[in-house]
Amino acid sequence: MANKGSRKQHVLDLKEFLNEKSDQFNHPGFIELDPISIPHQYKTKQDIEITGLFAATLAWGQRVTIVRKCRELFQLMDNDPYQFIRNHSERDLKPLLNFKHRTFNSTDTLYFIAFLNWYYQQHDSLEQGFIGEDPTSVHSGLSHFHNLFFSLENFPSRTKKHVATPDRKSTCKRLNMFLRWMVRDDGRGVDFGIWNKISPSQLICPCDLHVDRVGRRLKLIRRKQTDWLTAVELTQNLSLLDPDDPVKYDFALFGLGIDEGWSKLK
Repeated sequence: MANKGSRKQHVLDLKEFLNEKSDQFNHPGFIELDPISIPHQYKTKQDIEITGLFAATLAWGQRVTIVRKCRELFQLMDNDPYQFIRNHSERDLKPLLNFKHRTFNSTDTLYFIAFLNWYYQQHDSLEQGFIGEDPTSVHSGLSHFHNLFFSLENFPSRTKKHVATPDRKSTCKRLNMFLRWMVRDDGRGVDFGIWNKISPSQLICPCDLHVDRVGRRLKLIRRKQTDWLTAVELTQNLSLLDPDDPVKYDFALFGLGIDEGWSKLK
């Protein structure tokens, strides 16, 4: 029990430092070089959702390349993604056959478009797709979205590697990042806060390589492997610092890892 108490105190001792770092990186200057810059180019809710989902899905590798490939993709949709997805013809899809980013290829692109076309015929927001049987659980919501996404007949099995689910123990880094973008509204101009059925207190911290390494350096993660439960452990510790908005510390951990080089230190 004493050990548990000392661990909690260790986390609480980090609060001033992590608050300072969150403030340092959570500002509009963060946007330009980050994939979140892509949905920031749009105004309507559906365009922000669509471009956000694609940008988060394509978010691996160097950020400058991710941003460039996202811009290329949406240029192929006439920079009007919602209207393109709802009203495209077969001929309109042909230019997309040449799109590729790392292992995400035209097969994946066309299925994403097919799913979104089907989905937006029934809903006016992607938010409902992330509400599971337990509306208070992001685990439930991510599982629901994964099952819904692959509910269309003859979906390509290869696309499953691009849409994670906690049911396969994935950290679901990209989808948790997408949820952060859509849900958080702290008035600082980075995250959008256009969804209100999911609370910031429910979010799970996106756990990529940099966040994982910094989290371990700060002893916010003790679990040996990196999986869904690791992301949950990290978030639970961050909740000790701010139970209403634990994922605001994603800015601190990511910034320490990328901009201050902590993830390169041993």
